[in-house]
Amino acid sequence: MFGFLKEPVVVTAKINVNLVALTVLGLISRLWGLCYPRAVVFDEVYYGQFVSLYMKRIFFVDDSGSPFGHMLLALGGYLGGFDGNFLWNRIGAEYSMNVPVWSLRLLPALAGALCVPLAYQILVELHLSHCAALGAALLILLENSLITQSRFMLLESILIFFILLAVLSYLKFYNLQKHSAFSGNWWFWLLLTGVACSCAVGVKYMGLFTYMLLLATAGLHFWHMIGDQNLSNVSLLCHFLARALALIIIPMGLYLSFFYVHLALLYRSGPHDQIMTSAFQASLEGGLARITQGQPLEVAYGSQITLRNVLGKPMQCWLHSHTNTYPIRYENGRGSSHQQQVTCYPFKDVNNWWIVKDPGMQQLVVSNPPRPVRHGHIVQLVHGITTRYLNTHDVAAPLSPHSQEVSCYIDYNISMPAQNLWRVEIVNRDSDTDVWKTILSEVRFVHVNTSAVLKASGLSGASLPEWGYRQLEVVGEKLSKGYHQSMVWNVEEHRYGKSQEQKEREVELHSPTQMDISKNLSFMAKFTELQWKILTLKNEDTEHKYSSSALDWITMDTNIAYWLHPTSGAQIHLLGNVATWASANAAALLYLCLSLWYLLRRRRKIYDIPEDAWQLWISAGGICGGGWAVNYLPFFLMEKTLFLYHYLPAVTFQILLIPVVLQHLSDHLCRSVLLKSMFSALIVAWLSAVYFVYCTFSPLTYGQPALPPTELKALRWKDTWNILIRKQ
Repeated sequence: MFGFLKEPVVVTAKINVNLVALTVLGLISRLWGLCYPRAVVFDEVYYGQFVSLYMKRIFFVDDSGSPFGHMLLALGGYLGGFDGNFLWNRIGAEYSMNVPVWSLRLLPALAGALCVPLAYQILVELHLSHCAALGAALLILLENSLITQSRFMLLESILIFFILLAVLSYLKFYNLQKHSAFSGNWWFWLLLTGVACSCAVGVKYMGLFTYMLLLATAGLHFWHMIGDQNLSNVSLLCHFLARALALIIIPMGLYLSFFYVHLALLYRSGPHDQIMTSAFQASLEGGLARITQGQPLEVAYGSQITLRNVLGKPMQCWLHSHTNTYPIRYENGRGSSHQQQVTCYPFKDVNNWWIVKDPGMQQLVVSNPPRPVRHGHIVQLVHGITTRYLNTHDVAAPLSPHSQEVSCYIDYNISMPAQNLWRVEIVNRDSDTDVWKTILSEVRFVHVNTSAVLKASGLSGASLPEWGYRQLEVVGEKLSKGYHQSMVWNVEEHRYGKSQEQKEREVELHSPTQMDISKNLSFMAKFTELQWKILTLKNEDTEHKYSSSALDWITMDTNIAYWLHPTSGAQIHLLGNVATWASANAAALLYLCLSLWYLLRRRRKIYDIPEDAWQLWISAGGICGGGWAVNYLPFFLMEKTLFLYHYLPAVTFQILLIPVVLQHLSDHLCRSVLLKSMFSALIVAWLSAVYFVYCTFSPLTYGQPALPPTELKALRWKDTWNILIRKQ
């Protein structure tokens, strides 16, 4: 029974020494002196704020993309025991002792280090020689810009890692296609492709470019499979479903899970949730939830409400009125109704309260049982403090003369009758009998007499002059087609009015709302709203000292000063390896020219290289050159502030193209032994130049040692580079 124990248990394993050595070198280059400098470096001031918010479970919105990358950075802080208490307000600020600098920078550094062996494996899977693959890995290893970006609490190195992992996984899956379809390894690499793509998109939306490239590549490969007569229809269907599952359905599910974890972690109210709807804010602990949780759900005749404009940007505001009236004449000579002003006020105030009144009854309290207001009902809105009715008429608005003025009606007995009837239209209704609900319902108020729609026009224009206390204009929009959010309102605070007397009602309006019903949003509702905010939220793009254009990146006419020591002059710059970037540009140009030449010759039935070499040239160039193009060209269409680090995913692919071109030249253009020997000697000299440039600029990559002004001036190889030199 135990006969197998008579022989020793032997485990054999193949170890790729190249891969191990490259991994070790990558770790050394990225992890060495990781805690230096112990100060905030460039965009750490930006990402650090989000890490602190994660530690404190406070909700935030970042328009740069999905929250997965931020969660990875926060994971580093969590593992290091960070409590979130640090003021991220200045680049160069010294970190306090409670900030685990090494832990916060560890994950980006590990991701950057692993890009080195990934580059090696990608070229091996593209069927290039191990020598070419080793050259690609060395170029990534010695690329100053990639080292700099991976040594700090930034997202680009993590993005590049997942991009390269997705490419490698797909290539391994594709190479298993002919002989091991539907095997365990085949499924593993196919599923890992989808997971890596989802993670790349989850880190930054720039990952979407490579994801689209791989989807297009998979689509092209499947198109070729359709023409394979050896595959049955059932087999083709299985292949299609497997790819759809792994490359579309699973990435979408994983993407949703990033938001699920994000929302589960950030359950507390904070400053960022003000741009969200009232329903979203009410779902967070603290803040609005403390006021609104448990309010009456259904708005009834006699309800006391505040109305928040749904648009919420550039600031949130509530329908508001006060005792002051519009001036008889404006500065441009136009006249007004001289009635009570109605504005949109960006702060909570007792003058934001309105009472929903039934036009056929005089009472301003909720009956027992309450009579709910439904879609299509006619109401009057009575200002709670002044008891004047919301009104609009054919008088030009103060700042928007093509729209109607909105006021609270004062009877001056001058043949200007009240026009204060409004029809409630629930925009997000399920049926035409829906009840108007607190927080959840988004409503338009359509004026019965003129069909004008109540609109917060000040959210897209200037504020009122001094006579309007710089508050935002509210108008009756005459020509209203569609449901622009500035015309949509929701009830935020709500109570059932109980006091018919004005004095008692004023006391009631100043008191907190009563709580009796709670409201919760589903995950999908919260996800949809948050995703829409991320996609549509635009921070003001201001010109930055180190911003650049996409054209500046190719020739590296720009750099970014990341950090400067306050006394020694030591500094860190995002600056690429000049020799590598110039070679990458040359390789891309040569690849394009040779491809056009080969295509023209093949059109004439002239085949300069064997078919297998042509397929290798096209497939390797499609991945490396295509990866460069899809990660670079879209920036010419973007209207946003651009920086050199946006080019790093593209330049990574371009660097991988260099060995592809060099091996092709060696194999097919250097036909004699002498030419091959000369070409090999040139490659050695070129690699030596790459290493020389890496060493020369390493003080600006690692921030040490500090260089004297004379040596810093010598490193300014281009006049456009901003090397910081202190005056003596």
